[in-house]
Amino acid sequence: MFLTGLIHVNVRTHRLAELIAFYRDVLGMQQGSRPNFSFGGAWMYVGPCPVVHLVAVDEAPKPGESLRLQHFAFSGQDERAFCRHLDDLQVAYRVGRLEDFKIVQVNVNDPDGNHIHVDFPAV
Repeated sequence: MFLTGLIHVNVRTHRLAELIAFYRDVLGMQQGSRPNFSFGGAWMYVGPCPVVHLVAVDEAPKPGESLRLQHFAFSGQDERAFCRHLDDLQVAYRVGRLEDFKIVQVNVNDPDGNHIHVDFPAV
């Protein structure tokens, strides 16, 4: 196997401040250091890893004209606490169960509509 893990996901947005707040407040990431690129953006960290790279663009990406992202996923712990957190923030979510793999997926969308799921071990 050549692959050993996910390094990062790159998301283009015209609503940078809203996405920073979502990934910080809803998913618990921290905004951290980022190279001095010639374009705006932010890197959002889980622990020491910058897993979501936000890139500022002037206009909303248009379906069929710009790169789109179907979804990306994170592993998580304490599904019930995470769902209570989403309820407290009034963030809509959907729970899916993959019984064959003993995984519970909590699905959310960021303010730009990108689909994210957090996978928890089924108990």
